[in-house]
Amino acid sequence: QVALVESGGGSVQAGGSLRLSCAISGLAISGYCLAWFRQAPGEEREGVASIDPFGFTKYADSVLGRFTISRDNTKKTLYLQMNSLKHEDTALYYCAAKPGGTCGLLSNDYNYWGQGSQVTVSS
Repeated sequence: QVALVESGGGSVQAGGSLRLSCAISGLAISGYCLAWFRQAPGEEREGVASIDPFGFTKYADSVLGRFTISRDNTKKTLYLQMNSLKHEDTALYYCAAKPGGTCGLLSNDYNYWGQGSQVTVSS
């Protein structure tokens, strides 16, 4: 049984930081692409960041320089460190996984999804 469970969301003021975690079970995650997506009300789902089995990362332009994706294969956990948060970062954040290959930010490429964790950034 594959499960991805997000945690660490919450409410912060603009300029603050949060770290999201995604605990993954049922997958040999060392061979998988892992990624974070987000969806704000009334908007399409957006790829935020991805990390491939070798640790190479990609970021959406909107978060580049502020967010850092990382993985701990031993702990079977994916992380998203979010710094300098902005109002426009407010969204439901999802972690996702797919078999290894090109690890992009296209949601249709990903097979497994968590249920989401809410991040709200206020002034």
